[in-house]
This record gives sequence, C-alpha cells and structure tokens, in this order.
Amino acid sequence: MADLKTILSHSKSIVTTKTGNEYVLVPVANNIADMNSVYTLNETGAFIWEHINGKNSVEDIINEMMVEYEVDSVTASNDLFSFIDDICFAGLPAIVA
Repeated sequence: MADLKTILSHSKSIVTTKTGNEYVLVPVANNIADMNSVYTLNETGAFIWEHINGKNSVEDIINEMMVEYEVDSVTASNDLFSFIDDICFAGLPAIVA
C-alpha cells in the first residue's frame, strides 16, 4: 500500500480517454484493448486520475483534494485510498507506485 510520500503514476497498460468530464480507462495487453474491463471514472475519480501523474505524491493529491472539495485531510485521504482500492479490485493495472 502507498504511503504519503509515494509517487503514483498511470500504468502503461491502460489507455485513457476523456469524454466531457469523465475518463474511461481501458486495459491493453499485446496492443489489444480489453473492452470487457472498461472502467469509467466519476468527477472525483477523474480529478484524482488527473493528479496521478508521476510527479505528485499521495500527500500532494490529498492536499489538492482538500482544496478542490473543501474537505478535511481524513476525508480526502479516505477518498483517495478508496479510489486506489476500487481500481485494484476492478482488476485494472492502472496505478503504479
């Protein structure tokens, strides 16, 4: 599990498409999209996804969420780690530390 100093980035095995305010994540293996495992992000998920860029630490993302959504650090932290857990539970190799 990631700690506050962990830098997160997107896996190269995920293709991301932005449609309006939503992101659609599509896993790719051997240059073939797995359309049975498509994952759509809501607004908060899209915000988190945009901040997972290989430069921001977990702590940076939590701080950005606190500002954007006017929540405390516990709420932002819970939301971020829930997002990471959900992505992993869905079987998407979407995030690497």
